[in-house]
Amino acid sequence: MVAKDTMRTRILEAATKRFKHYGYAKTSMAEIAADLQMSPGNLYRYFPGKIDIALAIADEHHEKQFEDLTAIASKPGAPVIERLRDFFHADMVQTYRMIEKDPRTFELAQIIKTERPTWVNGQLLQERKLIVGLLQEGVDSGEFDLPDVAFSAEMLQSAMMKFRYPQLWTNLKLPALEREFDGVTQLLLFGLAGRTGTARTCRIEGVAKAEAA
Repeated sequence: MVAKDTMRTRILEAATKRFKHYGYAKTSMAEIAADLQMSPGNLYRYFPGKIDIALAIADEHHEKQFEDLTAIASKPGAPVIERLRDFFHADMVQTYRMIEKDPRTFELAQIIKTERPTWVNGQLLQERKLIVGLLQEGVDSGEFDLPDVAFSAEMLQSAMMKFRYPQLWTNLKLPALEREFDGVTQLLLFGLAGRTGTARTCRIEGVAKAEAA
């Protein structure tokens, strides 16, 4: 007998294959079950519906991406301002390349956003906690001058939303997007930099940034 967790993995793999080939809308629970040589009723024991399978697939992807973002945010020895920039840049590039490689992924993201909007909010909240931690570290070290770290994190995340799922907002290719990204982050990170002490300029990925010394 196949263990439940192993069967769950097989279901997600089978569904992912169908979603990528036929699309979410043209895939049925019965077809996924048939690919696994199981009855639809048995499939429903693992997932109440197709949207729940889509959410599980998205959860697995987000978990891996969040691990990568956490590693960037925790990079030892790097200035906070540099880690912030790299955090948002990695989020943009990973998402852009994922959608370019498989446009069906974008279709799935739109469906989840429509049918389970609170799931997206949970993602944003999880990432915002990382941003709060980075900003607080910057305040403590004197890099940033922020009266309200939580509010600043929320506004920073909102300002960068275009670059989270860039294909949702624009048809620009990655090089043009990165030019926009560099310009926007330059303005934002200058605004975060502390107003006290001696300001110095550093260059990150070819873009001038201000950092409190």
